[in-house]
Amino acid sequence: MFDWEAAWHAALYGPGGFFARGEKPFSHFRTSPLVGPELAEALVELLARVDTALGNPPVVDFVDVGAGGGELAAAVRSLASGSLAARLRVTAVELGPPVSLPGVRWTTSIPPCVGLLVGHEWLDSIPCPVVTGPSPDPWIARWWPSLGPGEQAEVGAPRDAAWAAAVASVRGAALAIDYGHLVSSRRFTLTGYRGGRQVPPVFDGSCDITAHVALDACAAAAGGDFVLVSQRDALRALGLNGSVSGSGWDWLESAARAGRIAELRDPAGLGAFGWLLHGRGVDVADLLPALPPWRPNPASISPA
Repeated sequence: MFDWEAAWHAALYGPGGFFARGEKPFSHFRTSPLVGPELAEALVELLARVDTALGNPPVVDFVDVGAGGGELAAAVRSLASGSLAARLRVTAVELGPPVSLPGVRWTTSIPPCVGLLVGHEWLDSIPCPVVTGPSPDPWIARWWPSLGPGEQAEVGAPRDAAWAAAVASVRGAALAIDYGHLVSSRRFTLTGYRGGRQVPPVFDGSCDITAHVALDACAAAAGGDFVLVSQRDALRALGLNGSVSGSGWDWLESAARAGRIAELRDPAGLGAFGWLLHGRGVDVADLLPALPPWRPNPASISPA
C-alpha cells in the first residue's frame, strides 16, 4: 500500500526534497508577506497587544514557524519600534537552509515563546496520511464524516498534534494563518505548486505539495481560549483599512498601500484565509474584538 505521508514528507523534507534543498516560497507562489509590509504591520500591532497583556516582559518573542525565506520575520523585526523593539527577540523556524537576516535568529525546532508565535502557511505543509472511504480512521470519523465510498481525504491528525505542541510552547498567543476547510465543507485538496503554477502533486521533490488545513480540528486539538476568524476581518480589527489620502506623491503612496491592503483583505483571495488565534496566559478578547466566525471561501476548495 502506498504510504502517502512518508512520500509527502520525503518530497518536501528528505534528501533532495523541495524545502530541504532550499527552495523558497516566493519562487513558486504569492503569499501575504510577499504582497508588502502590511501583514507584518498588523502582526506588530498584535504583538504589541500581547506584550501589554503579558505586562511588558524583559524579552518578548516573535516566533515565525515555517519561515521560508524569512520575509515575515525580517519585516516584523524592522517595523517594531520603541520599547517593544528594544526587548524583541525574533526567531525563524525552518527545516531548510537559513537566510542571513539582521536581527533574526534561525532554528529548526520551535523554541519556548513568551510573546507571539505565528505559523503562516505552515500547517498546510505538514504531510498527512491519505485514506479512501469508507475509512475506520478515528480522525475521519470525527472530522470528515461526509467521506463517501471511493472518495479520498487527508487525515489531519499530524497537523493537529503539531499545532497543539506549538501552542503549548507559548506564553502569550499563538496564531495559525492558513487556507482550509471546516467539517461542513471538507474536500480532498492535495495539490502541488511549482514556478507560480498549480501542478499535479508528484513526490519527486520537484514541487511544493500542500493541502487545505482542517482548522477546526487544529483548534480543538490545542484547546483553551481561541477564536477562528477571517484574515479580512482580523486585519481590519488591527488597523488595516486602506484609505487613500493626500496629494501628489503622498496620494500615490497611499493608493499603492490601499491596493496592497485590498489584496490582503480580498474575500475571494487572501482575505478568506483563516486566522486561528489562541491565548495562553492572556485573554484573546484583549487581543481582538468580537468578530464573525471564519467561513472558508468555497471557491478555494478545489480538487487536486
